[in-house]
Amino acid sequence: MKHDQRVEEMEREFMRPGHMACPGCGEASTIRLVLKVLGEKTIVVILPSCVGVISATFPNSTFAVPCFHSAFEIAAPTAAGIANALKLQGREDVTALAFAGDGGTFDIGLQSLSGAADRNDNFIYVCLDNEAYMNTGIQSSSSTPQNAWTMTTPGGRKGRKKKFMQIIAAHRMPYAATASIGHPFDLMEKVRKAKEIKGTKFIHALTPCSTGWRMPEDLSVKAAQLAVETKLFPLYEVIDGSEYRITHQPQGLPVSEYLKIQGRFRHFTKDDTDRLQREVDEDWERLLAQAAMKGCV
Repeated sequence: MKHDQRVEEMEREFMRPGHMACPGCGEASTIRLVLKVLGEKTIVVILPSCVGVISATFPNSTFAVPCFHSAFEIAAPTAAGIANALKLQGREDVTALAFAGDGGTFDIGLQSLSGAADRNDNFIYVCLDNEAYMNTGIQSSSSTPQNAWTMTTPGGRKGRKKKFMQIIAAHRMPYAATASIGHPFDLMEKVRKAKEIKGTKFIHALTPCSTGWRMPEDLSVKAAQLAVETKLFPLYEVIDGSEYRITHQPQGLPVSEYLKIQGRFRHFTKDDTDRLQREVDEDWERLLAQAAMKGCV
């Protein structure tokens, strides 16, 4: 992409001032960056969630593009329906985009997302992962890390975070990627790629929640950066479900650097931290092996 085009992209805005997000909201920042890339020819699907609060508190809308408020569990088929309607109208220059949280993706919306991906409908799905049901009071989801505090798991969640990108890769969709507001240019480049590819595209964006993660609002970006640099949330792409490409080489900081700035991990013992470090190291080696298969390390 040419330099002038990048400058123009960064300067334009499709998110109006006055959204209803909490201070330091990772979701709001991610939405803003995604819309900068996709531009005015975009139709957005939102859900009754943090996304709904941020973007469309009736009768107003934060978005400067059309926005459709869907039911909680059907973000993907709603976007697919819009995409197919646009196709019938010969409007294939318009992007159908779905925003959903981890609850609406990992849990309640998984079935409908799977069906749309199986049909390879032409839309972009962005999962805004703040690792709990934050809008309704910080309840645990299957994206919540093991032993993390939430209102429904005050002693720490017993289950382990679902490895959702493995589920997505199994659908063999043309493009899937992880992204983080801590690395905004990587995120935006992935949205550009997704825009140019036909079929179902999935972007798993880590979006820190200062309220639910129990940290000061000015640490959201730092938390997102540390998740990547500790290898806990590596940045990579999956092409056609099989070709893995690592898009950022992390520094390999200890996971303790990530944990210590968040109150939801305040109760972690050394054993908890060591367990998580082992899991992160094992997952990183597995990802390296997958990427090495295609020479994309």
